[in-house]
Amino acid sequence: MITTEDLRFITTIASHRTLADAARALNITPPSVTLRLQHIEKKLSVKLIQRPSRIVSLTEEGQLLLDKGLPILRGLDELQEQLDELKEHVCGKLRVLAPLGFGNDYIAPLLGEYKIIHPQLDIELELSDNPNWSSHHKWDIIIYIGALNDSSLKMITLATNQRFICASPKYLKQMGTPKAPQDLLKHRCIALRENNEDVTLWPFTKLSDNKLEMIRITPTLASNEGRVIKDWATSGLGIIMRSEWDVQPQINSGELVRLLPEYALPNANIVALLSSPEKERSARISGFIQLLKHRLNPLPWK
Repeated sequence: MITTEDLRFITTIASHRTLADAARALNITPPSVTLRLQHIEKKLSVKLIQRPSRIVSLTEEGQLLLDKGLPILRGLDELQEQLDELKEHVCGKLRVLAPLGFGNDYIAPLLGEYKIIHPQLDIELELSDNPNWSSHHKWDIIIYIGALNDSSLKMITLATNQRFICASPKYLKQMGTPKAPQDLLKHRCIALRENNEDVTLWPFTKLSDNKLEMIRITPTLASNEGRVIKDWATSGLGIIMRSEWDVQPQINSGELVRLLPEYALPNANIVALLSSPEKERSARISGFIQLLKHRLNPLPWK
C-alpha cells in the first residue's frame, strides 16, 4: 500500500524537470531517486513516469496518483495545523485524579478557577485515596502524595510535604507526651490506611545523628479517610502521623501539637504524574500544571 511518504516523493518528482533536479531538492543522489521510484512502481505494479526520457513525464497512472494524492496531502497538512493550534489552545477535556482530602481542599478549587479562565474546557475530577494504577492512562494528570512504586509515569514535584506525628493537648494532658519513638508503643496510635502502604510501620530518623529507628505501632483506631483520623486526633483519641499540608493549620491554631520535632519522618511530596512527555502535552495539561506550581509555592498551608 502506498504511504504518505511515497505520495510526497512522487509530488516532488512531478514538480521538477528532471530526476537529477528532484535528487538535489531531496538532498539525495540521482541513483537513490531512481531506486526509490522503482520501488514504488513495483509496489503499485504500474509505471509512474515515461521511459526512456531525460525530462520527467508522468504516465496516465502517475498523473492519476498525483491528482488524487495532492488533496490527501493538503488535507493531512491542514489536519496537522489544526492539531498544532489545539495544542496551543486550552480546550477539550482535562481528566484529573487526586487524593480525596487534598483534592477537596486544593485541586477542586483550582480546577474551578481554571474552568473560569478557560470556559471552552471540560473538566473531570475523580477523588480517590486508592488509585487503580492499571487505568492510569485514563487520566491526563494524577496528583499523588506519598511513596511512588510506578516509575513509568513522568513525575513533576509540585510541593514539598513533610510528615508529622501529632496529638491534641487534651490527649497529651491525659496520657503524657512521648519523648522518643519507643514511647509510642505505650500510647494510643491512629493509622491512616492509604496507597497500600505499610501504615503501622513508622520510620523515624534522628536529626542529630541520622540514626534510623523503626516503630511498629498497634493502632487502636484506623480509617482510610484522612479527615476521619484527624478528627479523632483533635478529639483526644490518640496520636496520628499525617502530612504537613493537612495538619499544619491545626498545629498553628493549637488544636494539635507536633510531637518528637527532633526526629524526621519520610517526606510525602505532592507530585503530578503524567504519561506524556513535555513536548507532547496539550495546552490544557501544561496550563494546569503551571497553575498548580504557582499556587502551591509558597506552601499555602504554612
